[in-house]
Amino acid sequence: GRVTGPSVDVSVVVGRGDLSDEEWARLEPHLPRSAGRGGRWQCHRRGINGILFRQRTGLPWPDLPSRFGKWKTVHDRHRRWSADGTWERILRAVQADADAEGLIDWSMVSVDSTSCRAHQHAAGAHSRPPRVPGRRSTPVPHRTDEALGRSKGGLTCKIHLAGEGERRPLAFVITPGQWGDAPQLIPVLEQIRVPRQAGGHPRTRPDHLGGDKAYSSRRNRRYLRRRQIKHTIPEPRNQRANRQRRGSKGGRPTGFDREIYRRRNEVERTINRLNISVRRDSYDKRAYGFHGTVTVASIRLWLGT
Repeated sequence: GRVTGPSVDVSVVVGRGDLSDEEWARLEPHLPRSAGRGGRWQCHRRGINGILFRQRTGLPWPDLPSRFGKWKTVHDRHRRWSADGTWERILRAVQADADAEGLIDWSMVSVDSTSCRAHQHAAGAHSRPPRVPGRRSTPVPHRTDEALGRSKGGLTCKIHLAGEGERRPLAFVITPGQWGDAPQLIPVLEQIRVPRQAGGHPRTRPDHLGGDKAYSSRRNRRYLRRRQIKHTIPEPRNQRANRQRRGSKGGRPTGFDREIYRRRNEVERTINRLNISVRRDSYDKRAYGFHGTVTVASIRLWLGT
C-alpha cells in the first residue's frame, strides 16, 4: 500500500509482541523511503507489526486484525520485500550497526541446521518463474524445486544456519528437507557478509568455527584451512578409520578441543529462538517468500541487542 501525496500521520497502537520504541529506533533508518514511481509507503511500523503478529500467531493473512490495516497491504509489502531483497538489505544494515557497537561475538561462530515441516498446500507453486511485484523486468532468483522435500512424514524444508556467540543468526541457507548438512557448510559461510560502517570490505570470516560431526569432510576442512579459519569439528568414527587405514596418505589427525566444542550449544539456542516464529504455511509456496519469513525473524532477534 502506498499514497502519492504527503506522508500520512498514522497513530500506531503498540500491542504485545509489537516493536518497542527502542527496536523501532534501530530499524527505522534502514527502511525504504519510497515505494517507487514517486509514491510513498504508508506507516511502516504498523505494517511490520502486522507481519510480526502473523509470524507469532500463525494465522492466515486474511484473518489479520484490523489494527494493522488491510491484510493484503501487509501481505503485499512482505511479499515484495522478500522478492526484491529488501529484507536482506535491512538485516545486513542492522548487523552492521551491531558490529560497529562491538556487539557481535566473532570469537566463535557455529553452524547447524533445523528441519521445518511445511504445510501440505505449500507445494504446487506455478512453474513460471516469479517476478518482483510491481516490476516488469528481472525474475526473482529462486530454487526450481522451491526448497521443498518430500518424505513419509510429508513436506519438509531445512534451514542451515551460522550463528554468532550472542545467539543471533549471521547467515542462513534454505534447502529441501532431505539435503545433507556437510555440503551446505560452504554456502552458509559464503553468505556471511557484515558491512563495515567505516568503509572497506564487509567482514566475512569468523575467528573460530564450530560444528558437529555432520559437517566433517575433507572438502570442508580444506576450505576452512584455505580461508585460515580455525575450526572445531569432531571426526566421525568411519572417517577416522579410513584415514588411519591409508597411513601417511590419509593426512594428519584432526585437532579437537572439547572445551571449545561446548560452545556449539549457542547455535542450537539460536535455532530455538528462531523456531518460535518460523513456520512454512500454505502462503509460502515460493522459496523466496519463506526466505523472507526467516529473514524477518532474524531481524527481530538482532533488534533485541
